[in-house]
Amino acid sequence: MELSIAEENYLKALFHLTIEQKNSKAGTNQLAEYLGVSPASANAMLKRLREKELVKYERYGKLELSASGSKIAIDMIRRHRLWESFLYTHLNFGWDEIHEVAEQLEHIHSAKLISQLESFLGFPEYDPHGDAIPKADGKYKPAIKKTLASMPLGSKVRIVAVKDSSVAFLRYLNSLGLMLSSEIELKERREFDQSIQIRYEGKEVNVSQKFAENVYVSG
Repeated sequence: MELSIAEENYLKALFHLTIEQKNSKAGTNQLAEYLGVSPASANAMLKRLREKELVKYERYGKLELSASGSKIAIDMIRRHRLWESFLYTHLNFGWDEIHEVAEQLEHIHSAKLISQLESFLGFPEYDPHGDAIPKADGKYKPAIKKTLASMPLGSKVRIVAVKDSSVAFLRYLNSLGLMLSSEIELKERREFDQSIQIRYEGKEVNVSQKFAENVYVSG
C-alpha cells in the first residue's frame, strides 16, 4: 500500500500515543497536539486512514490502530531507531541531532537496506535514547524504566534512557557531560524543591526534580 509521508507520520504518532505511552483514551485533540497540527487537520487525516483500514476511529471517540496500521507504524519505528543508532555511533551525530535526520531516513522502505543496517550495527536492542528497537518480525520488549527521581539516596545507577528527547533537554545533558551508560550516585535530596545533588566522573552537580523525572536509570 502506497502511503504519503504525512500518513506514515500519523500512524507512527498514533502508535507512540496509544501503545508506547499506553494512552487508551487518546483522541483527535491529543493526536493533534502531539503532532502540532489543528484538530480539523487531524480529523481529516484520520478519515483518510480509516478509509484505508489503517485506523479504527469514530468522531470524538478514542483512536486505535488496525493490525495493518500497527505493522506499518512498527516498521517505521524500527527504521527510525536503527538510523538513529547508525548516526550516533558511526557518524558522530549528537543526541540532539539524530532525531531530525532519522525522521527523514525512516521513510526509505528498502527491506534489504534496513536488514543490512541492522546487521552492520550488530543487532542493537536499544537506540541512543534508550528506546527498544523492534525486530524484523515486529517484536520487541520495551525496558522497564525507573526515573532518577524515584531512586533512594545513596543509589549508584546508570543512565539507560531519557523520557524527554527534545533538543533542549539533550543539549542540556551534553553540557553536563552525561550520556547513555553514565554512572551516577545520588548524594543529597533537598526537601524544599526536591532537587538532587548527583556525583559522576569525580564531580558533583545539582539537578532539578524535573531533570530527575526525565532521566531513566537502572541499578
